[in-house]
Amino acid sequence: MENISRREGILSISNMVKMAIFAAMAGVLMLFKFPIPIAPTFMTVDFGDVATLMSGFVLGPVSGVITVFLKIMLNLILNGTTTAYVGEVSNFIVGSIFVFISSYIYNKYKTKKSALIGLTFGIIAMTMVATLSNYFVIFPLYAKALGMGSVDAFVNTMPNAGYINTYLDLILFAVVPFNLVKGTLNALVTFLTYKRVSKVMKGF
Repeated sequence: MENISRREGILSISNMVKMAIFAAMAGVLMLFKFPIPIAPTFMTVDFGDVATLMSGFVLGPVSGVITVFLKIMLNLILNGTTTAYVGEVSNFIVGSIFVFISSYIYNKYKTKKSALIGLTFGIIAMTMVATLSNYFVIFPLYAKALGMGSVDAFVNTMPNAGYINTYLDLILFAVVPFNLVKGTLNALVTFLTYKRVSKVMKGF
C-alpha cells in the first residue's frame, strides 16, 4: 500500500503540474549558456540543473529525474538538436544522477546540512558518471554522428589548451573540471534559493 501511495503521489495532478513548472523553468534557464576556457567549445555551462534540483528537493528524487526528462524534451521541441541527440542522452544521464543523489540525501533529513551533503555527493557522482560515459560512450557516438572519424579529433576543439594533446588528456583535464565547475555553480544557486522556492511551491 505504501508503494502504491507513493506512485499516486508522484503522478498526482498537483505533482505533475509542479514538475511541469520546474521543467519550464529549467528550459528557460538552459537558454542562458556560456562556454568556459577549460572545456571544448561545444560544451557550455547553463543553470537548467537548478530547476531540476529544486524539483528533486521539493517533490522527491523520482520527480526530480522525471523533471530532467521533461526539461530535455522541452528543449528539443524549442531548439531541436545539434548533436544528433547524443548530447541530450548525455544530459539526461548526467543530470539524472546529479538530481537523484542530491535530492535523495536531502530528503532523508531536509536540513541545510543534508542539502549541502547531498549536493556535494551529487557533484561527485555526476562528475564520475560524466567522465566514464563520455570516455566510453558519448564522445565515440558523437564523433560517429558528426563523421569525425576518431575521438582524437575532439582534442582540436579545445581553445588554446597546449597541455591537452590526447583524448585521455581531454577527458581528465577538460571534461572532469567542466563538470565540477558546472555542478558547483548549479549547486550553489540551488543551496541559496531552494528554501524560498519550496515555500512558494507549497502554495500550489
